[in-house]
Amino acid sequence: MFASPFPDVDIPEVSVYDLLFADISRTDLDRIALIDAVGGARTTYRELIERVNATAGALAARGIGVGDVVGLLAPNSSLFAVAFHGILRAGATATTVNALFTANDIAKQLTDANATMLITVSALLPQAREAAESAGIAPRRLIVLDGDGEAATGHPNAGDLLAQDAPAPQADFDPARHLAVLPYSSGTTGDPKGVMLTHRNLVANVAQTRPLLAMSAEDRILAVLPFFHIYGMTVLLNAALHARATLVVMPRFELAAFLGTIQEHRVTYGFIAPPVAVALAKHPQVDEYDLSSLSVVLSGAAPLDADLGSAVAERLDVRVLQGFGMSELSPVSHVMPRDGGQDRFGESAPLSSCGWPVPNTVNKLVDPATGKEIAYPADGLSAPGELWVKGPNVMTAYLGNPQATADTIDADGFLHTGDLAQVDGAGRVFIVDRLKELIKYKGYQVPPAELEALLLTHPAVTDAAVIGVTDSDGEEIPKAFVVRRPGTDLTAQEVIAFVAARVAPYKKVRRVEFIDAIPKSASGKILRKELRAPST
Repeated sequence: MFASPFPDVDIPEVSVYDLLFADISRTDLDRIALIDAVGGARTTYRELIERVNATAGALAARGIGVGDVVGLLAPNSSLFAVAFHGILRAGATATTVNALFTANDIAKQLTDANATMLITVSALLPQAREAAESAGIAPRRLIVLDGDGEAATGHPNAGDLLAQDAPAPQADFDPARHLAVLPYSSGTTGDPKGVMLTHRNLVANVAQTRPLLAMSAEDRILAVLPFFHIYGMTVLLNAALHARATLVVMPRFELAAFLGTIQEHRVTYGFIAPPVAVALAKHPQVDEYDLSSLSVVLSGAAPLDADLGSAVAERLDVRVLQGFGMSELSPVSHVMPRDGGQDRFGESAPLSSCGWPVPNTVNKLVDPATGKEIAYPADGLSAPGELWVKGPNVMTAYLGNPQATADTIDADGFLHTGDLAQVDGAGRVFIVDRLKELIKYKGYQVPPAELEALLLTHPAVTDAAVIGVTDSDGEEIPKAFVVRRPGTDLTAQEVIAFVAARVAPYKKVRRVEFIDAIPKSASGKILRKELRAPST
């Protein structure tokens, strides 16, 4: 067992709203909180708080309060930020829905979460309306933030809510027990599950990450990570606002717009997922923009290969950091400090690691075969084991799924992440791969992430994914799905030879399929289940 090397932090016993806004200074009220990259609308902290309170009041007047769940289906915008914090301010629980979901997916989540209201935007109204009807949500409880309003359509809009001028309610609840949000796990290998996170969980994770991420009021932070995902929700909608930074909000990732936004708004701090790092390292368009304001890029949501991270750092002249987390951990459990660790440890963490455990947490590595704890190394790397985490950021449970909860959180409060990891003598953690995704070839374990990182170093490969498939002898073997760089004629045999020359024999790729795009979740995780068709 090993603890975070950082001092424990105080975790206030307050709601998310009170943490972020209760003690805001007069000076900070007039700072810019949000800039919508599309359209350029600016929202000060004063305006944000006023709109959050008004939204909370309007929701309360419509019968929403403690014990209610409200669905929120929208891409990033200042409207999303107001609606999200308005739901929490009203004492309700927000279940944020993937903006790429079909009507069936949306309805499934709304029904499972027992949502009684859905907030969306015009672009997503067709699927939102179908899903709301399926989930038994009345038209007047389907709010379309940028719509034409209740009088014209039967669906209230943001203006209708603000115009009610209803006071924010005095919601009475215990922050340690009351659910703030109900996001759904990404479901990369199976059906998503509702992750029950309290106000204390979210408050704790802001407190745990604040000294390490070191965001400040002087930062302009690019908010392209989806707010509906726990990474964007905690790091941007909560931690960045707590730091009084300015969020430059983008509704989706598109490379030219992403680069242009950094240039135009002089963004200083970028939070990304590995697919964006691939574009920053390889795409020629990057050289057409002035990105000199950018000083730090932090990658999360999926493992970032060290070579890829170094390529981004060198090309953009920035510090690249990595973190690790999961929805069930609110989400950040490990991260490199903004300075890489120089001040506290005298050196930067290697990019192949995800940094150190955050304050107030304890870790274990456990051999999945024997159940025995793996010894902490005096130096060098430990043996690999499943990473277990205990701390105030661990979720309460999976909604309505006591068996999955018991399988994930043990009697001692450790959350079993399902990730295979190692730790070095300096306390830095290295993620090997998902336990369920390891390929078992002739008794050897082959981590797909290692092969994917290697494939990305090939100049003719723009993206790649690796899964285990069964050959004619019933043996599991590594198969690579490869996206070729346009204009190249890379062959399967060339891919196989490239990998074989650089790995141990048991790790060799033995099948290759070329595809147009690697399926990924909105947060950047490879959706391996979509690659596992019967023909593979």
